[in-house]
Amino acid sequence: MAFHEVRLPARLAFGSTGGVERRTEMTAFFEARRGRLYGFRFRDFADFKSCAPGEAVAATDQRIGTGDGVRRMFRLGKTYGDHVRRIAKPVEGSARVAVNGVETTAFALDHLTGEMTLATPPMSGAVVTAGFVFDTPVRFDADRIEVTLESFGAGRMVAMPLIEVRV
Repeated sequence: MAFHEVRLPARLAFGSTGGVERRTEMTAFFEARRGRLYGFRFRDFADFKSCAPGEAVAATDQRIGTGDGVRRMFRLGKTYGDHVRRIAKPVEGSARVAVNGVETTAFALDHLTGEMTLATPPMSGAVVTAGFVFDTPVRFDADRIEVTLESFGAGRMVAMPLIEVRV
């Protein structure tokens, strides 16, 4: 390949794009995930709580099940109209739970799966609700980070698309 031993003038380089490919050895977060190979938790600031934006999490935010006198395990979920989104990555220490509107602390929550287990099964017909803060499980959608050179010693990432993953 022909090559000219000349550097692109800085005034022409500003606004250009380039970046680090996944094969490069780095200790950055992107490299630790091996590009798009591994997923991670992401706080989507547009939607990260069981309640409406600007409100405080409450034990009665989301209906997650109905007691039958036997069942103790319920999965966290958030309702959007007629669709229920399974919440698999609640933030540790953020969950509040109620049975028939009465808050309880007698529950355990798996922060890796979003499964909540009550100490005793709620009686038949009892409404089980929960409030929580959650992360969205995502992965990078590329094995390359694009960086724009803004000025001497300063750059910015142009884009890093994320894809929600099912866990």
